[in-house]
Amino acid sequence: MSMAKILYEGKEYETSIIEGTAGEKAIDVRKLRADTGMITLDSGYANTGSCLSDITFIDGEKGILRYRGIPIEELAGKTSFVEGCYLVIHGHLPNQEELTKFKAGLKKHALLHESMHHFFTGFPSSAHPMAILSSMVCAMSAYYPNCGPEDHDTKHWDENILRLISSIRTLAAFAYKQSIGQPMVYPRHDLSFTGNFLNMMFDTPSYPYEIIPEVEDALDLLFLLHADHEQNCSASTVRLVGSAQTNLYAAVSAGISALWGPLHGGANQQVMIMLQQILEEGGNVKKVIEDAKDKSNPRRLMGFGHRVYKNFDPRAKVIKKACDKVLDRLGIKDPILEIAKELEEAALKDDYFVERKLYPNIDYYSGIIYKAIGIPTNAYTVCFAIGRMPGWISQFLEMRKDKACRIGRPRQIYMGTPLDSFKPMEER
Repeated sequence: MSMAKILYEGKEYETSIIEGTAGEKAIDVRKLRADTGMITLDSGYANTGSCLSDITFIDGEKGILRYRGIPIEELAGKTSFVEGCYLVIHGHLPNQEELTKFKAGLKKHALLHESMHHFFTGFPSSAHPMAILSSMVCAMSAYYPNCGPEDHDTKHWDENILRLISSIRTLAAFAYKQSIGQPMVYPRHDLSFTGNFLNMMFDTPSYPYEIIPEVEDALDLLFLLHADHEQNCSASTVRLVGSAQTNLYAAVSAGISALWGPLHGGANQQVMIMLQQILEEGGNVKKVIEDAKDKSNPRRLMGFGHRVYKNFDPRAKVIKKACDKVLDRLGIKDPILEIAKELEEAALKDDYFVERKLYPNIDYYSGIIYKAIGIPTNAYTVCFAIGRMPGWISQFLEMRKDKACRIGRPRQIYMGTPLDSFKPMEER
C-alpha cells in the first residue's frame, strides 16, 4: 500500500493512499485529528472525498461520465431511462425478465395515496413546484413508513424504491395542474414512463394530448442523462441527511430542496431567464457575447462551461442532437428559441469561448427542450428531479450498506472571539 507523510512541528506522520479502480488517488485523513490534533479545511468539500462509491465515475478533465462503468455515450439513445434506473440502482443492466418485472412495479406504484390529493389544494397557486414536490415527498413517509433504518424487509424497500421513481412523475404533474387550475390527469398503464408524464402534464378533457415520438425520446434521454452525477450537492445532501438514519423519503426530500438552488438544478431555469432578458434588450446576441468577454461587465452566459467538466460536458454532446430533432419536428417560431440557437452558434465560433472550452452544457440544451415542449420555466427543475431520483436512491442505499459510514459531522475552524465573559443587562 502506498503511503504519504505529513511533517508537522518536527514530527512525521504516515497515512495511507487509497486508489480507486479508475486511478483516482486520495490521502486517507480519517485518523489525522487523532494522530496530530489537526483537521483539514476544504470549503465546499471541493477536494474532499466523502465516501467510497461504485455508482458513477466522472473525469472532468477528459469529459468522462460513466454509470456503473458504462460510458454515457454508449447508454444514450440505446437504452431507456427505465433501464438506466435499474442500472444505477441494481448495478447492472436488466435482462428481459428483470426489466418486465421492474416496469410492472413502476406501473403498480404510479398512483398516489388518494387522501394525499387534498394536500395540493392547500398550496397557493403561486407556490413553486419544487416547494410542493419536496413537501409531498416528505409527506409520503407518513403513508409508507416502512423505509427507515429499523426496517429490514427487502420487499418493503423494493416497493418504496419503485414508488419513489414512479410517483414523482405524478406528484410533478399534479403540482403543475393545480397551479393552472386544471383537473389532475391520472397515470395510464398503456403509456411509457416518459409518455405517461407528458400525458399527465398536458392532457385535458377538451384537447387530448398527442405524444410526439421526438419529444418523448428527447425527454426520456434527458431523464437518463440526469440519473446520477457522483457526489454533487443534492446527492451529498441525501447522504448527509440519510447518515442520521432518517427514512428514505425524508432524505430524498432534502435532496429535492438542494436541487432547487439556481447554482445546482435551477441552472436550466436561469438559462431561460437569461434568454428572456436578451430578448427584452433587443436580441443583440453579438453585444451579449462581447459583454460576456468583458471582465469589467457583470453579464455572464448561463449554461456555458461547467464546474466539473473542464473540457466539455459529455451529456451536452448527446442532448444537442435530440434538441435539434425536437426543434425541427415541432417547427416552433419562438423568438427566445431563435436567440438560443443564435447564441449557441456565436459562442461556438468565438475564439474566446473555444480557447477557454466554455461550451454549452446540458443545462443550456435542456432549457431549450423544456421550453419547446411547453413545460413552464418554474417546472424545469422538477423534470431534473424526476431524472435524478434513481441516483438519490442509489446513493442512499449505498450509504446505508456502508458499515464504515458514520453520521455526517463536518468540523470547523472557529474564528470568533476567543473568550468573553457574561455581563448582566445593567452593565451593558
